[in-house]
Amino acid sequence: MSDWLHNLPVGGMALIVFGVTYLVAAVIYVAVMALAVGERARSFKAISPGMLPPLGIVFGLFVAFTAAQVWNDTDRANAAVNREASALRAVVVLAANLPEEPKEHLRNLIHRYIEETTTQEWPMMARGAATLKATPSSLAEALQLTLALALTSQGQQIAQREITSALENALDARRQRIIISQTEVNYVKWSCLFVQAVCALLAIAAVHSDNRLAATIAMGVFATGVAASVLLIAAHDRPFMGVISVGPAPLLQVMPEAEASRTG
Repeated sequence: MSDWLHNLPVGGMALIVFGVTYLVAAVIYVAVMALAVGERARSFKAISPGMLPPLGIVFGLFVAFTAAQVWNDTDRANAAVNREASALRAVVVLAANLPEEPKEHLRNLIHRYIEETTTQEWPMMARGAATLKATPSSLAEALQLTLALALTSQGQQIAQREITSALENALDARRQRIIISQTEVNYVKWSCLFVQAVCALLAIAAVHSDNRLAATIAMGVFATGVAASVLLIAAHDRPFMGVISVGPAPLLQVMPEAEASRTG
């Protein structure tokens, strides 16, 4: 599916998906009814109605398998964002045990990281352009700062270890988030889904070629089901793109107040 379709509101996406599906069904109906004359009409009627249930079942299986991937990707995306937010929140909480200067520096780095992630990296993920080539400078600096601290009290040393672990956890969650942002239903799955739908519509039109009203009703009902299935999958196909997408709200909720704004 193209990016422009995913970026449409759900209503606009539904209008296009249902419109195209009904158009394809109408073309199939007109073509079959035009061919169903004379000897060909008897040939069409010789097609057994018993083939319709298997075609419908196979289409349903295609939808189920494709939807399972989409739901799994969405769940993984939400889990990665929540884990990243939890890890960053843990850093902010544990930083309270550090001396004043490194504590405020660490808070500012976390603030900068979340700000850059939500304003720069999120749009890149929506386009599928985010990569793992570069490590965020703010998180890398926060990790270096934490490891460089020479602490004497046992409580501060424990906090240092936990902060290091939380930063590593945040980096791992970010990697998972970016990997998931590049996933989508590939063209082979979409193609098989569409071909199976067309085959079922052709079979319905052929079986009911002697009764145009029955063919219209049956094809309309099946086309509606096809369109609803395609819309449901397409609306969730890209976890970080479109109106129904995984947003940065958990990260924004744990963003610490920057020192400059807090004291100003």
